[in-house]
Amino acid sequence: MCACSEIRLKDSCVLITGATKGIGWALTQRLADMGCHVVGIARNTAEIDFPGYLYECDLSDAGQTQDVLQVIRDKFPVDAVVNNVGSAISQPLGSVELSALYETFDLNVRTAVQVTQAFVESMKVRRSGRIINLCSLAVRGARDATSYAAAKSAIIGCTRTWALDLAEYGITVNAVAPGAIDTELFVNAMPAADLSTTAASLVPMGRLGTANEVAALIAFLLSADAGFITGQVIGIDGGGSLGSTAT
Repeated sequence: MCACSEIRLKDSCVLITGATKGIGWALTQRLADMGCHVVGIARNTAEIDFPGYLYECDLSDAGQTQDVLQVIRDKFPVDAVVNNVGSAISQPLGSVELSALYETFDLNVRTAVQVTQAFVESMKVRRSGRIINLCSLAVRGARDATSYAAAKSAIIGCTRTWALDLAEYGITVNAVAPGAIDTELFVNAMPAADLSTTAASLVPMGRLGTANEVAALIAFLLSADAGFITGQVIGIDGGGSLGSTAT
């Protein structure tokens, strides 16, 4: 990438964590179709026809993560980072296990910091770049989600701080906050729920969102047209952040 006003997605190199499932997979396919060089990191890489460069890594292992990041940094001029990987553990207050709290913060927050730090210096030298962090509607409060809501709230703090730190270098940093999206992570969080009923109760638009819709928003934030947007948390939730749909 060159000067901020000239950033083009085509031919740029975008790193995506959690690139083989859900939102990460939808974004991978969209960016590849747009002519990007996609570098993906995922825990499971077997039998995946990945349209780019895929690296197997358990991102919950900080040492293994650092080794893989070093390989990528030595090989690719990463123009943008999408911190997509995350985990959610549902436990009511009073039963929150500290191990679950640590695990959730580690994968959601430590990983985002570690991955971003691996590439931010080269972005600063080029005076351009994009960083997108995935957070969640849960930051507004969600039942039995102390660990997850707290970790994603920390991601918002990172986003706003990094935006201030990096603005002078032409690097934008934004967060995307999905609501009820039809992904494996969301479905597994409510195994006993009727998803159509859930959608009607949680989302004014009366349906679950799709991973492709979230990917479209991220792709826009990576583009030249989003060059003056930074430090923002952009919801994509069908109106779910507006409150109850009950009449």
